Amino acid sequence: MRFTDDNIVLQNEGYRAILAGVQLDQDISYSMKELWSLAEAAGVDVAGEMIQNKERPNTATYIGKGKVDELAELCQNMEVDTVIFNDELSGMQLRNLEERLNVRVIDRTILILDIFASRAVSREGKLQVELAQLKYRMPRLTGFGKSLSRLGGGIGTRGPGEKKLETDRRHISKRMDEIKRELAEVKNNRTTQRARRQKNEIPVVALVGYTNAGKSALMNRLLSFTDKEEKSVFEKDMLFATLDTAQRNIKLETNQEFILVDTVGFVSKLPHSLVKAFKATLEEVNYADLLLHVVDASYSDHDFHISVTNQVLKEIGAAEKDRLMVYNKIDIAEDITLPSNGEENLYISATRGDNIEQLVDRIKEKIFSDRTVVKMLIPYDRGDISSYLCEKARVDTMEYRNEGTYFEVEISRKDYGRLEQFLLLE
Repeated sequence: MRFTDDNIVLQNEGYRAILAGVQLDQDISYSMKELWSLAEAAGVDVAGEMIQNKERPNTATYIGKGKVDELAELCQNMEVDTVIFNDELSGMQLRNLEERLNVRVIDRTILILDIFASRAVSREGKLQVELAQLKYRMPRLTGFGKSLSRLGGGIGTRGPGEKKLETDRRHISKRMDEIKRELAEVKNNRTTQRARRQKNEIPVVALVGYTNAGKSALMNRLLSFTDKEEKSVFEKDMLFATLDTAQRNIKLETNQEFILVDTVGFVSKLPHSLVKAFKATLEEVNYADLLLHVVDASYSDHDFHISVTNQVLKEIGAAEKDRLMVYNKIDIAEDITLPSNGEENLYISATRGDNIEQLVDRIKEKIFSDRTVVKMLIPYDRGDISSYLCEKARVDTMEYRNEGTYFEVEISRKDYGRLEQFLLLE
């Protein structure tokens, strides 16, 4: 991945790559398979892969000297122009490998950042990705190829090269400060919106889960369930199809409403810089009343996806949030062992619509449990209250009587205290 002076990623279509990984104390077959999918999501033609078993990575080239020679021969024979490593490399390792292999070398973090950069649509999303890119780039200035000057040691190595490196560092530091200020403004706007929701007592339900588990598809299904298809979000069967957080108001036939938030998907070895950069966006998860943990039921090792998601939720302080486990894609989950159906586990198909009504009922049980059904008599001169109940509450019965309008209605605790004078006691 190369950058302009304004930190814009220079993309070159038609990359052909070999994947490389080091297997230490645990099997990395799934991680390499996922790296293959990430590469394809970035538009890379993957020619093959190479895995080395080692006790510890080589500090200079990550893989051993013999494997470097073998990889260089593979690159030449298979006519590839890129090697993608499954782990994060240091600046020195990037530089040494490029010199030995004579091809572009990137790591898993650069690849994910590149995908995020191409997917970001909103101003906030673009700023968050750029901040993560700069944080990654800063300590690796000496490793980003020959286009950037390098700081050497000894007589004759100082001077223009050192000045260029320091200029790059100052430029990056200045831009990072600018981005942080802009993100702080966006965060303040979100805080204002959140305060307005809390004042109106609108519950928040957040979709979380591994990338490509079907969160956006589920949001669209819930929107169609409430006749709001025009508010649908982009969905596609690919890693990180959507990046920007989407918020939609879901209003049910019972007049109960909640905000549904779709968050960025997680992935194994998610760069820590990305987690930090997207912390402002992921804060919505912390303020949610309920999490819908969406799991791809069609993937055999879905327990691994669950553990990765749980780890990220722990990092952002949302591990203890009330949640429902929503196993999606049951229409294509053949011969997959799933946990037994229970109060906290639901099995759905967002694409086909299986068990969506059951999911909505479970959401209502979770987020509207503080509501109570009461009988009220509203005088005719307080039509404002009658209108409020019809618009904001779940009305079971409404009758016009001589003394006023009679309601059997479900209201929140706040409304109970505010309208207590109109209650009819048994």
